[in-house]
Amino acid sequence: MIRVHHLENSRSQRVLWLLEELELDYEIVSYHRDPATMLAPDSLKQVHPLGKSPVIVDGEITVAESGAIIDYLIETYDRQYRLVPPAGSAEYRRYRYWLHYAEGSAMPLLVMSLVFTRLGKPPVPLVMRPFGRALANGVKAKYLEPQMRRHLDFWESELTASTWFAGEHFTAADIQMSFPLLARGARGGLGERPHLTACLARMRERPAYRRAIERGGEFAM
Repeated sequence: MIRVHHLENSRSQRVLWLLEELELDYEIVSYHRDPATMLAPDSLKQVHPLGKSPVIVDGEITVAESGAIIDYLIETYDRQYRLVPPAGSAEYRRYRYWLHYAEGSAMPLLVMSLVFTRLGKPPVPLVMRPFGRALANGVKAKYLEPQMRRHLDFWESELTASTWFAGEHFTAADIQMSFPLLARGARGGLGERPHLTACLARMRERPAYRRAIERGGEFAM
């Protein structure tokens, strides 16, 4: 049985969703963040040297990183090609793009925004917090938010042309893109972008998504 090392409020939720879509049996090993630092516990380092989640263990095989896990599960278990377009198709090229874009381009901006937001909060020393907030506000206003709006407009434009990110059919690329959508929706909002809002609603309506939330817990970002 596949074992998922699952950190609360993290990208590993996507792995649970994919496993539910593939109707695979799995067990969850849950980890909780440090309430002060919001970092993963040191116990995760016993699973992977970087101490990060998600990590899956399938027999003798251990796989880390969301994109690599998705590739592994699709190649190993999606024998009917339900969640990946036909190889060589235009949809497949879009699928591979969004699968890598989510972590390569979208998430760095969101993580940077979160880090700068915490500059005005504990564990930053009290005397430094006003300076941290001023720095964070400047970086967010001058760089992070303009860049994020550009990406959000890009997502909206792509979803104007198709129902899902890779085309008209739901794929694992949509699962990968769900976390940037959820994170931005929770922390900064999606703005007046109806196609993004509708896509996020469709994701949440999928039975496999709801089952993953029931087993792994709701996001609280």
